[in-house]
Amino acid sequence: MKLATFTHQGQTRIGLVRDKGVVDLSAAVPDLPRDMLGFLAAGDAAMAKARAVPASAPTLPLPEVTLRAPVLNPGKILAIGLNYRDHVEESGMPLPEHQVWFNKQRNCVQDPYGPINLPAVSTMLDYEAEMCFVIGKRCKHVPVERAHEVIAGYFVGNDVSVRDWQLRTNTWQIGKSFDTHGPIGPYIVTPDEVGDPHALDIKCWVNGELRQNSNTRHLIFTCFDQVAHLSQAFTLDPGDIIFSGTSGGVGIAMKPPVFLKEGDAVKVEIEKLGHIENHVVPEKADTVIG
Repeated sequence: MKLATFTHQGQTRIGLVRDKGVVDLSAAVPDLPRDMLGFLAAGDAAMAKARAVPASAPTLPLPEVTLRAPVLNPGKILAIGLNYRDHVEESGMPLPEHQVWFNKQRNCVQDPYGPINLPAVSTMLDYEAEMCFVIGKRCKHVPVERAHEVIAGYFVGNDVSVRDWQLRTNTWQIGKSFDTHGPIGPYIVTPDEVGDPHALDIKCWVNGELRQNSNTRHLIFTCFDQVAHLSQAFTLDPGDIIFSGTSGGVGIAMKPPVFLKEGDAVKVEIEKLGHIENHVVPEKADTVIG
């Protein structure tokens, strides 16, 4: 299944993407939760009801809806750094002995085709094409061989990074968490449609120029390794989002470095998962209180 969050005629709800349309689950299965976080928390029973929606169910044409970030308000966004060998090499750092993790604040979540801000406080804006996945079952101390059981699905992400803010501290968190700097989508693809998540081509273009071109087989720590590692430390909850790492080809590693600028278009595509595309716009640095 392809599970989407979408807005239609001013109302936001969840649906199934089929062919060139979206089945509105609130109409097809009225007793299901109307938001993705609630749907995932409802577990296998909710998934089974969604799967049982007949092929004849009416759809809304995709051009008539706005696809939103699949999970609009995740409890946690966790991202692993230095997880492709070529990215480690271009960063001039040793291969990690342990997994390197940081948080992205949930305010960074952006729609798959929404704009990303060029910050008022920096010009060092960069892209990082990543495969993401979402937790579907509350879990703790999950062994690697069972980690697939807690993943509800996979989708495309861009770990947009403000490099000067990222690199001025060891934690990376602020430089990875600016508003709009976590575009994800266009929908969640369930594991049965993905097959092996560690055999997918992943690419990123900036203004049509191919910058990143890799495959998830090159992950140093697999998605299942990541679940096992994180769940040793803390409980993972339905709706938690994991960014699984980026490959070589990021702007800061170019010689000289090339950063995103106003008007740039960044497209990230992953085999079987679709694509997202975001345009860079200047941030409105207006004071907001209340």
